[in-house]
Formats: sequence, structure tokens, C-alpha cells
Amino acid sequence: MPESIPADSVGLVTPETITFDKPLTLVCGRVLHGYQLKVETYGTLNTKKTNAVLICHALSGHHHAAGYHSMSDRKPGWWDNYIGPGKPIDTNELFVVSLNNIGGCHGSTGPTTINPETGKPFGPDFPVVTVTDWVNTQAMLADYFAIKQWAAVIGGSLGGMQALQWSMAYPERLRYALIIASAPKLSAQNIAFNEVARQAIMKDEDFHGGRYLENSTYPKSGLMLARMVGHITYLSDAAMRSKFGRDLRSGHLNFNYDVDFQVESYLRYQGEVFSEGFDANSYLLMTKALDYFDPAAEFNGDLTAALADTQCKFLLISFTTDWRFSPERSKEIVDALLNAKKEVSYLEVDAPEGHDAFLLPINRYKQAFHAYMNRIIREVA
Repeated sequence: MPESIPADSVGLVTPETITFDKPLTLVCGRVLHGYQLKVETYGTLNTKKTNAVLICHALSGHHHAAGYHSMSDRKPGWWDNYIGPGKPIDTNELFVVSLNNIGGCHGSTGPTTINPETGKPFGPDFPVVTVTDWVNTQAMLADYFAIKQWAAVIGGSLGGMQALQWSMAYPERLRYALIIASAPKLSAQNIAFNEVARQAIMKDEDFHGGRYLENSTYPKSGLMLARMVGHITYLSDAAMRSKFGRDLRSGHLNFNYDVDFQVESYLRYQGEVFSEGFDANSYLLMTKALDYFDPAAEFNGDLTAALADTQCKFLLISFTTDWRFSPERSKEIVDALLNAKKEVSYLEVDAPEGHDAFLLPINRYKQAFHAYMNRIIREVA
């Protein structure tokens, strides 16, 4: 817990639940007749409403991107390194909106929400959602705040896919798109990792076809395995070697199937913690949204054509050791934007931390991010 709130923190924040009564038709064809979004905001919206920034979260993210909910919090929001007074996303100048997407499990409408038609949690009956659906709800959230145009839409990983979708779906409603450690679509290998994670969850004997809450149980082992698989892909070989090497937990081999190596202990711990705070059905939904994202599909695979009507300026950032969303994937987007004659900046950061690098305070990344955001602030604040 913090002994005191750091000067560059947004401080203590209180989430807000916003209810939308207008029916939402999803890409899958089903309709949500109303939904709620859990939201946090930081900074102040100026009188012209031109300084608003939207933060889009990754697979296991949520609305709590910065600051603390209480003085007893052990750590701040997931992107506190980059959001706050004087930080790259400077809350002295910008009004920052961060949300938990529908289908999530941190307060927005999702599988753990009570289905009004049955009086029970939606569970597996909650519809499959897509990045397009999320962006449509985020547009309605902008309307709620009377924001006609975002100064920037920013996201890493799956959040970057949302920023990219924003530029295509609502080209006049954002000035800048910042797409970090992302891709225009998943590779077959990435889809394969997601399927292994889903199978780990669905094969758990406590899954009960997704109706585990009705059975007063939970597929903990499956969710732990899913997170362990995912976590391996977020780290690079260099990061794991530096952090763990082949260090033994007890200093000697046990000659059994318990934990021998420190990396095994770490993965089990990460899986345990994650399983206590994330809903299994939400994990299934989030990975499917990742799998389905492919904006070029409607243009016969031509990403340049998909981006032809975009109007914003773009910044893409990748990390050298990110093998889940490698620099080559960011360059696909950059090349398509250049072919479409759009204004785009690109930075490849030499960092050993793998995919998780986008969350960490890496100097070159932070400096470049800060410089680009200052450019935006000069235009909109």
C-alpha cells in the first residue's frame, strides 16, 4: 500500500457505472436491450470538450488504469506508469476516460451480470462480442460525455486493435490513434494459444458448460492453466532467462512433479492470483474477440483499402522482443497507412521485456510517448 500518494499520481479515484438503455445490436446478430459500462475518469474536460482521451484495455484489463481506489491498495491502476500529472498522458492537460468493456468482469455488463429474462447470471448465454461492438459502445460513451471528437484513442495489444477500429468506424471522431504492441489481426499461432487457453477452461470439471456460478463452483484449475499459457507468451525468452534462469526454488531437485524451478513457482502464483479476480466466461469472450478481429476481411484482405477513409494521424510503437505481437505486425499497419497516404509515425523500441513491455516504464518508450502526447496537447488543450 502507498505510504502517501505520489505527486505524479491521479490520486484516489472513484469508478462510475453508466447505464445505457438504448438497444445495442451486436455483430453476432444478438441484441443487448441495455447495458452498463464501468468507467474511471482522470483530469478535467475543457469547455470546448477537445482534450478528451480514451484508453482501451487489453485482454485482462479494466477501467482502473491509474491512481488508487483506497489508501490500502497494494498497487495503482494498470497503466499508472503513463497516466497522471506530468506523465505522457498528462492529466493536468487532458481528460482521460478508461472503461471496462462489455463482456468483462469488472463492473460492466458481462457473463456475471444477472440476465433479466432468467434472474440468473448470463454465464455462457452472454453473446460473443467483438472489437467492433466495443468501439460502438465507446462511441455511445463519448456521446454521454458530449465529446464529439477524441483528441486521441490509445491502447496496447487488444487495446490497440480498438484504437485501429476507431479510426475506421468513426474516422471523424478522433484526431490521433496510438496503437501500441498490436497487430491488424492475429496470426494462426496466436489463435492456437487462445484455443489452448479456452480448452483448459472448458475441460475443467467445474466449468459446468459455463454455468459454474449456478452450481456454486468455479473452474479455477482451468483458468489458472489458461493464464499460465498466456503469461508465457507475454514474456520474452530473454526476460524469463534474466528473471528466473534455471534457478531452483529450494536449491535442489525434488525428483517429483512438485515445483522445482523458480519459473514454475512464478507461473503458478500468477495463475492463482488471476483465477481469484477474473471470470472464466469473460476470458473466453475476450480471447474470441481477439481471434475475430480482422478489419481487412471486408476488403478482400486489403488493409490499405480498409484504412482508406481514416482521417486521424497515427503513432505505432512496437518492441523488439515481443513475439506475440512482433514489430513486423505493426509494420503491416504502417505500410498499409503509407500506401493509403496517411500520416503515420513509427517507433520500434529495443526492449528485452517482450509483449508486457508496453506496460512498463522503459525510458526510450516513455520519452517518445511523452513527446508525441505533448504534440497532441499543443493542438487540443
